[in-house]
Amino acid sequence: MTKIVFMGTPTFSAPILEALLADEQYEVIAVVTQPDRKVGRKHILTPSPVKEVALAHDLLILQPEKISGSPEMGQLIDLAPDLIITAAYGQFLPTKLLAAAKMAAINVHASLLPKYRGGAPVHYAIMNGDQETGVSIMYMVKQMDAGDVLAVAKTPILPTDNVGTMFDKLSHLGRDLLMATLPALINGTVTPVPQVESAATFSPNIQPAQEALDFTQPAHKIDWHVRGLYPFPTAHTFIAGVRTKIQAIEVVTATTALAPGMVVKKSKHELWLAAGAGSIISVKTLQPAGKPKMDITAYLNGNHANFEEGDQVIFNAKN
Repeated sequence: MTKIVFMGTPTFSAPILEALLADEQYEVIAVVTQPDRKVGRKHILTPSPVKEVALAHDLLILQPEKISGSPEMGQLIDLAPDLIITAAYGQFLPTKLLAAAKMAAINVHASLLPKYRGGAPVHYAIMNGDQETGVSIMYMVKQMDAGDVLAVAKTPILPTDNVGTMFDKLSHLGRDLLMATLPALINGTVTPVPQVESAATFSPNIQPAQEALDFTQPAHKIDWHVRGLYPFPTAHTFIAGVRTKIQAIEVVTATTALAPGMVVKKSKHELWLAAGAGSIISVKTLQPAGKPKMDITAYLNGNHANFEEGDQVIFNAKN
């Protein structure tokens, strides 16, 4: 039986861990995940999705704030696993820990490497308007996401996809690809493919400044931006001076001569805003500061939309 240390944190990682636990060829001897974090307005201390799976299976759980130099790292080295498998763990692993795996340390990464190395590959794929993405299984090395690739699987990005839907698709794609790849890795028949370093691009974690929408951009790019940040961390703008999260929009096929940020159409059920190059977006779901998430009908029928057609409601190109 192959002994595995699994390292992961978000919902993306949970189905991968569950698949390893369901296969009698593998024994998960420890799970490493990020420490419990305070979530929501009430700041409730909440375990990660991976920890919840591990708790349900009575596994050894380690949660160092920082893995490098921690007592937990020493504990993992002493366990002498055959494999270390990571999937969106959220920390760099020291070379000493990678070397502790008897067979290999591998990662399930949500991009078509060498494209989008880093912590937010799904966000950038959607924000950049890519038509496909996928999952890569690769050896872990000291350099971020730069190891030889063992296997790749692709999937389209649909016009209706956002980060949430793609995380779900890629999680299951990664699960299936890993389970199909492990036998060849273990018996030595896998053929690693070096990454082309000159083709590498990067996807660093999303910064707060990147959440702001730029209405001088054409509507289709605003749509990419909204979908590429939903449901987390969520794009925003200021509508009539109120900081407002934008969760869903549609691109309108009509055009307008109005300046970006002006109201093109307002009715009981529709709010059209001018964007760059004469394009238009239709806002579908949004959340003004201090208010719950609401659809556009609830927003327009409440006391939130004190403006009319032709008004300039977004005063900065990017805010």
